[in-house]
Amino acid sequence: MRYVRDMRGYGANPPHPQWPGNANVCVQFVVNYEEGGENNILHGDAASEAFLSEVVGAAQWPGKRHWNMESIYEYGARAGFWRLHRMFTEANVPVTVYGVATALARSPDHVAAMQDADWEIASHGLRWIDYRDHAEADERADLIKAVRLHTEVVGERPKGLYLGRTSVYSVRLAAEEGGFEWISDTYDDELPYWLDHDGHGNAIAPQLVIPYTLDANDMRFATAQGFNSGDQFYAYLKDSFDTLYREGAAGRPRMMSIGLHCRLVGRPGRAEALRRFVEYVQGHDKVWLARRQDIAQHWQQHHPYQPQALRPSRMARGEFVQHFGSIFEHSPWIAERAFEFELGPAHDSAGGVHNALCRAFRSASETERLGVLTAHPDLAGKLAQARRLTEESTKEQASAGLDALTDAERARFTEINATYVDKFGFPFIIAVRDNDKASILKAFETRIANNRDQEFATACKQVERIAWYRLHDLLPS
Repeated sequence: MRYVRDMRGYGANPPHPQWPGNANVCVQFVVNYEEGGENNILHGDAASEAFLSEVVGAAQWPGKRHWNMESIYEYGARAGFWRLHRMFTEANVPVTVYGVATALARSPDHVAAMQDADWEIASHGLRWIDYRDHAEADERADLIKAVRLHTEVVGERPKGLYLGRTSVYSVRLAAEEGGFEWISDTYDDELPYWLDHDGHGNAIAPQLVIPYTLDANDMRFATAQGFNSGDQFYAYLKDSFDTLYREGAAGRPRMMSIGLHCRLVGRPGRAEALRRFVEYVQGHDKVWLARRQDIAQHWQQHHPYQPQALRPSRMARGEFVQHFGSIFEHSPWIAERAFEFELGPAHDSAGGVHNALCRAFRSASETERLGVLTAHPDLAGKLAQARRLTEESTKEQASAGLDALTDAERARFTEINATYVDKFGFPFIIAVRDNDKASILKAFETRIANNRDQEFATACKQVERIAWYRLHDLLPS
């Protein structure tokens, strides 16, 4: 009953990235170099390529070469690449290349030009093919071959990886390989983050992930509901940049990735839109233009991996109950039932565990919930005087000064406690950390006028509020 997807991420308060120069946004251009690595029977594939081209509604041709498709990919290498190369080098804009290993091997002049421009050349896999139906062992073998071929062609192993057409194994296999400083086969955030084993065991070291994008991406020139003109592409990039720049100026800087393909945006009518956007970005201060390896090095320096002490979704039953069995006063059965829920990374926080425990409490019978209420001590009552409160209750009552009452105050608490219990059958419960002595007494006097159902519901909400505070003492928000 564990959910491996992380729907929480950084939550409502992500870290400040501290980009160089106190930049409001980090902008990162990716040039995908796939030409010569696409599906082709010449490459040993079963059919021709059908993805991301000018051929509307293209389909694979089993056992046949698709001359038009091949020619379109060749345009990307013969013309589109050089147009992008001139544009970025003349503007002094750093670039990361996602290079398919077999494509790089078939384009030595292009590799030399990338290196002369100090572009980062990351791995884009062995071939530009779809891995969704590949066996795990076959995909692992291709990854090993991709690293080896990339190293031979480029002169050094790739430090980053974006496979693109992935399987469910791809990210884990990349982390297991162990040699990548960053991977980008996710689209789930606007900041880098550390992937902490992802529930696959401690054999996999924490992996830095720099998310990529499919929206600020020229691939939409070749997909349904995509860009029909350069103006649409420019407008979308500009609006994305403006939003991120404004949010960064307000104290929440992010990263903007722009995905490019030589055979798509390398066409003249689209390249002009890209040129205008580059000029627009460079017209702003507080922008960090970076390669992905620069982002990785920055994140490693300023936001190194920090293990979380408690990971509730990865605990065994005994450990879970040990840590959270006392959150609801003397009621470990709540933690036992919560453990059976579909817990995941979103529950590895105070709010996440609180939600799970409250679900168990709310779904319990009225008799069981009454037992939780009656397990709570009177405020400033006999248990407190006898120093027999739980550690949590002792701290909570002390926080409101209930451990230092005058004789008159103690007498008043004793009197109203007795009246309340006689009426409702359970002690008065309130989250004392929201209150002081005066507000507690006022709540006492107000709530004692409730009917039993009203007060039972109110007391249950206060129990949940107390649990919320206790969990925030143990776990990150």
